[in-house]
Amino acid sequence: MLNIQNLSFRYSPGAPQVLQGASLSLERGRIGIVLGKNGSGKTTLFKNLLGIHRPQSGKVELGKTNLLKLSRKERARRIAYVPQDIHFGALTVFDSVLLGRVSYFGLRSGKEDYIAVEKILQDMGLEALALRNVEELSGGERQKIAIARAMAQEPQLMVFDEPTGNLDIANEQLILTEAKKLAREKNITILSSLHDLNQALHFGDRFFFLKNGVIKYAGDQSCVTPEVIRDVFDIDVRIAEIDGERIILGGTRK
Repeated sequence: MLNIQNLSFRYSPGAPQVLQGASLSLERGRIGIVLGKNGSGKTTLFKNLLGIHRPQSGKVELGKTNLLKLSRKERARRIAYVPQDIHFGALTVFDSVLLGRVSYFGLRSGKEDYIAVEKILQDMGLEALALRNVEELSGGERQKIAIARAMAQEPQLMVFDEPTGNLDIANEQLILTEAKKLAREKNITILSSLHDLNQALHFGDRFFFLKNGVIKYAGDQSCVTPEVIRDVFDIDVRIAEIDGERIILGGTRK
């Protein structure tokens, strides 16, 4: 289980606090969605979780491990990060995914690393692209490769920062489907931010609404209500049910 307790962070002494005692918990193999306005602290929360920033106070645990006491390398073996926009350089797909093994092999890869990459490419249907230059591929293919590289770390937790932000509708659906499959089949916990509330409803198991540096609302789909959305996003919406699926309609300013 991922457990974040009372996380507080500011970028410099005297600066406003971006996180003010943020707390959330998420079970293994489940997908949690962090929702909030731009500037609400979503990316800052992720960077504290990943070890890019260090909180002024609070606790971050994954299972029984205190992540704040781990080195960057040790943390990379447990947490993988998939940003919205990723650049691989002029590398093949195989070599790009192999980079995810760096926390295991250091300066020189070995036979077990190549075997691991081959298995991941096979699992994700990327074998035919193994020798292609990543920069020549479509946005959806590159994002799949970013997930494959994250998988090469053999993580317990994957963090997605707006994974569908630069993709067309077909590739958005492809990436969300692949991510959900990983959570269910590999028992990997996923924590993601998303702008699209309907995508979030379709993709997530748990929802965490971030406002003024705290997780103000948290829960399953039942906590996603017009009242909560109005409070967090300052917009009025309706929620309808179509073919058993909840759909958020509208989006006008209060």
